[in-house]
Amino acid sequence: MKNLLPGLRKFNQDVFPQKQELFESLAQGQSPHTLMIACSDSRIDPNLVTQTQPGEIFIIRNAGNIIPPYGAANSGEEATIEFAVAGLKVRNIVVCGHSKCGAMAALAQQPNMDKLPALKRWLGHAAATRRRLEDSPRLNDLTEVVGENVLVQIDNLRTHPAVSAALSLGKLKIYAWVYNFENGEVFVYDTEHKEYIPSHRISEEHIDATKFAL
Repeated sequence: MKNLLPGLRKFNQDVFPQKQELFESLAQGQSPHTLMIACSDSRIDPNLVTQTQPGEIFIIRNAGNIIPPYGAANSGEEATIEFAVAGLKVRNIVVCGHSKCGAMAALAQQPNMDKLPALKRWLGHAAATRRRLEDSPRLNDLTEVVGENVLVQIDNLRTHPAVSAALSLGKLKIYAWVYNFENGEVFVYDTEHKEYIPSHRISEEHIDATKFAL
């Protein structure tokens, strides 16, 4: 706690007064434009990476940025996705993996996880990723595993009724990202070439192009 208290004081005394008007407006309600599903890893800060303000991004974080298929788990992800899409009407969903992901390393290497039974069960929702590892010799690098898992989780995401309905009405776009925290680069999946490309190569006017939305 002693590591957190100085930050609380700084926020209250210095940061909040500078953004008081923003926070007062947010007290009236929220209308985020994007739902981001990211890993719980402490090395990732979605707002810092995207340079967004409070109120812009609705965030789900868990080990491995995993999205159980609809009805497959009694977890908060299902309710949060439904609220974001059907309630808040977000226009985008980003599923973001990251380099050096411990959850994906465990999935690929399959160590003994008897002492972490809850995590072992949770990684079961990435079983399709593991099967792809077994079937594809190209998935021999952790970064490739991370990227493949993002695509698998997007397949799971599409099974959620609110997501499926919004996609069919053209009210929602889904994007696959991988964040490399070693150099600060974010890679965005290009569906046309079936590969992740550095975000700095994508112009703002092209990011909504069909080839980047899954």
